Amino acid sequence: MTLQRLGIIGAGGIAKVALSTLARDQAAPLALTSILVPPAFASQATALLDSLGDGLAKSRVVRTDLAAFLDDKPQVVAECASHTAVQEFGPPILDAGCDLIVVSIGSLSDDALFNKLERAAKNGKSRLVLVSGAIGGIDALVAARLSGLESVVYTGRKPPNAWRGTPAEKLVDLAGLKEPVTFFEGTARAAAQEYPFNANVAATLGLAGIGFEATRVRLVADPGVSRNVHEFAVRSGCGDFSIKLEGRPSPDNPKTSLMAGYSVARELLNRVGTVVI
Repeated sequence: MTLQRLGIIGAGGIAKVALSTLARDQAAPLALTSILVPPAFASQATALLDSLGDGLAKSRVVRTDLAAFLDDKPQVVAECASHTAVQEFGPPILDAGCDLIVVSIGSLSDDALFNKLERAAKNGKSRLVLVSGAIGGIDALVAARLSGLESVVYTGRKPPNAWRGTPAEKLVDLAGLKEPVTFFEGTARAAAQEYPFNANVAATLGLAGIGFEATRVRLVADPGVSRNVHEFAVRSGCGDFSIKLEGRPSPDNPKTSLMAGYSVARELLNRVGTVVI
């Protein structure tokens, strides 16, 4: 079924990129776009919808409570907000029969939440869709998993400023760094839980590949880079490969890669187009 009624959670940088790209590239406007935000962000969401106008959707509304949001009957909801949004809104949205696109994949390192979302999707006959976010090559990783994975190793390298507000501040002098420092080495689960706003990529690789516990992660503060650098190496039954992606930080939040918004846009455009790739 072609997408006509779209729900979005959040009105920040990821939502802005996703919706502006959809408005630019879709063949015809949607019937409805509804944004769910806390009351304090209602004016920001309204401004975003107003800036995109009829090119995005014929009808555009902002909701501040879930019941009214679901009353808009979205076919698909894209989470562009936070781990908390996935926890609070994910289960009832899936249970209501709406497909849910999740970009805050680090939240799924919580097994209880992941199982709850799976049960809600089965009950609502809906789908939980995990976009690639800031990383590429997820299609190759999932294909390689079918042949048998031997190892997946991920290194996340960001400018020191991108690690502010995280436990890294207590481990290294971010302001005084002169050379790269690896401040975390461990599992994808630990990375996603300890650095929830920086390690969505680690969680994505864990889910797509060899699992949260077996996926090895290194997090690096590097004063020599200006972009978020994601690298992972895979050994598998069908072949070995490595991928390096230097993503531009979001202008709205240096902890977020600009690529994340475009990964949501890609999923939405696949739902309104006739060719999916």
